Amino acid sequence: MKRFVLTTTLLATILATGSVASEPALTFEKVWTFKHGTTEETEGQVSEIPAFDERTNTIWVVGIVGVDVLNADTGELVKHIDVRPYGSANSVAIHNGLAAVAVEATVSPVPGRARPGRVLFFNTKTRNLDAGVNSITVGALPDMLTFAHDGSKLLVANEGTPNTYGARIGTSVPRVYDSAAGDPAGSVTIIDMHKRTVIATAGLSGVPIVGDNVRTATGMDFEPEYIAVNHNGAEAYVTLQEANAIGVLDLTTNAFTKIIGLGAKDFSQEGNQIDPLNDGEITFGSHSVKGLYMPDTIATHKWHGETYLVMANEGDFREDDGDRSAASSTGIGAVAPLNNLRVSNTDSSSGNLYAAGARSFSIRDTTGNLVYDSGDILDKKAHELGIYDDGRSRDKGVEPEGLTLLDLGGRTYAFIALERTLKSAVAIFDITDPTPTGVSFVDMIVTDGDLAPEGLAAYKYRGQNYLVISNETPPDGGTSNTTLYRLERVKPKR
Repeated sequence: MKRFVLTTTLLATILATGSVASEPALTFEKVWTFKHGTTEETEGQVSEIPAFDERTNTIWVVGIVGVDVLNADTGELVKHIDVRPYGSANSVAIHNGLAAVAVEATVSPVPGRARPGRVLFFNTKTRNLDAGVNSITVGALPDMLTFAHDGSKLLVANEGTPNTYGARIGTSVPRVYDSAAGDPAGSVTIIDMHKRTVIATAGLSGVPIVGDNVRTATGMDFEPEYIAVNHNGAEAYVTLQEANAIGVLDLTTNAFTKIIGLGAKDFSQEGNQIDPLNDGEITFGSHSVKGLYMPDTIATHKWHGETYLVMANEGDFREDDGDRSAASSTGIGAVAPLNNLRVSNTDSSSGNLYAAGARSFSIRDTTGNLVYDSGDILDKKAHELGIYDDGRSRDKGVEPEGLTLLDLGGRTYAFIALERTLKSAVAIFDITDPTPTGVSFVDMIVTDGDLAPEGLAAYKYRGQNYLVISNETPPDGGTSNTTLYRLERVKPKR
């Protein structure tokens, strides 16, 4: 098969033509919205990551204090599962009636070090801890987990973020940091689901690095964020968000084989415009600055027998923001209109600025080659709809974070959650043909009353197609919302 690689010339050609949808559109109908944390029992519950269980027609929503199990037809609360005796709930995945919940341990008394977390297994019918082995210790801060397609393995991304970071070394720019004392190693725990035992904990120390712009001088090790498994179950691809890289995990040897740097996006190119100022005016332009992709969510898409990686390029810095500065800071010295832009101070220097995030979603082949990038479509479409938040202009724009795929009517659609817009927004692209000229923007779902979509789940049930949107913080404050949409592809007229 011919490999498609996105070049500067090809990108400009695509974006100059408008990149509009040529296929029939989707319709979307809001079914219900559920507000979390409204009772004494569920106080503190938010909506972060959803998963659908076909056996019980329920939606499981994870959010810090536990899991809210919702009736998928009505949006009513079936049961709240409190996980506070174990820690904080970060993610959920479901396979064949078994819900796996990633639980971050409470903060260890050892300064700067997080305790190992655990995975809890629940029976989706009884909504109680499953019989047999129902708790497995994993790495520190399990942030995401996913089943292999056949359910034989469960992969857990242990982010291992330290509570206290290393100190800055010297005063030069770019800045360099010591590693944090007691920083737990980022890793992926691989669990055999037949035996419910840990097969291996795959680490990233010493793994060969290829590609460009891998961030290694920030006082952090590699911290896994999200995992996607290819369609034959032979490999998994793990986003290392703060490092601007992905790790390739061999599921036969259960070890990482390489770390791939994702390079940088040039915001001075046509079709990659940004608004760098939160000055009350939204003005997109071409600027001499690059964006590190730093993807959060990743998914795999199969086309013509090849696997492609679909990524939401959110961008992220250290938890304490010790690796970021305004571009005007000493040693970098940018002037208006870039002076207030937040940039990586470990990568930037005078006249050579690197911001976090690409303000886009992108598609790559499994070797890391960029096949498609949405350019400035997400920011500009949000602006067209009146929901672009100018207050985020200097810091990653609309922040594409959650992502899910759905095959519908013979087409494959990507849904991308935009975390930083004035209303909850999810962009839809047709990615059936993932080549540069094959991807097209379809529409954007905007939901009044919701804000900050975090996680997405798309599923089919009884001939219908649905999208679950987990929104962290609605504008009225105090609760989080989960919203369900019904989707339908408009059939072409004959």
